[in-house]
Amino acid sequence: MLVAKQVADFLTLTRVLLVFILIWLGLSQGVDGLPAAALLLMLSWTTDALDGPIARRSRVQYHTWLGDHDLEVDMAVAAGLLAYMILSGFVNTLIGAVYAVAWVLVFLRWGVLRSPGMLFQAPIYGWFIWLALTRDPLYGGLMVIWILCAIAITWPRFPNEVIPGFLAGMRALNEWHKR
Repeated sequence: MLVAKQVADFLTLTRVLLVFILIWLGLSQGVDGLPAAALLLMLSWTTDALDGPIARRSRVQYHTWLGDHDLEVDMAVAAGLLAYMILSGFVNTLIGAVYAVAWVLVFLRWGVLRSPGMLFQAPIYGWFIWLALTRDPLYGGLMVIWILCAIAITWPRFPNEVIPGFLAGMRALNEWHKR
């Protein structure tokens, strides 16, 4: 019998597949794949927004590898998007490589923690949204609308939990680093 946790894990698994589709899109479509990449990113955001609440509603509670590695999956999507932007020529290969290597070193040093993981993703998403807004305003605008709707739907979780949680995580990492 299918339980909500399995549905949540399936949604997380779709994001893993999106990583490979984004890379393929960069190789096969290049700059012309921007609208498809924007739609894939919004699909990723949607599955990410849904998998946690669905998992928490499951009548059977248990841990799975996918559920326990949701952050890593989200980071992989951001890395796939960065690969798309590099392969499409939107981002200089050297700049993309330096960014990726710098973050790999951070994660090797401190591990994959929530706040730094979010910080890794944010510039990639911001860069892509800016690209979309300047190259294809329809899809750039759709992404901005998606973000605004997500914030409105989850209000007041975003200002009361997400932002304070991110800042607390960064402060804790800074305190740990000082030791």
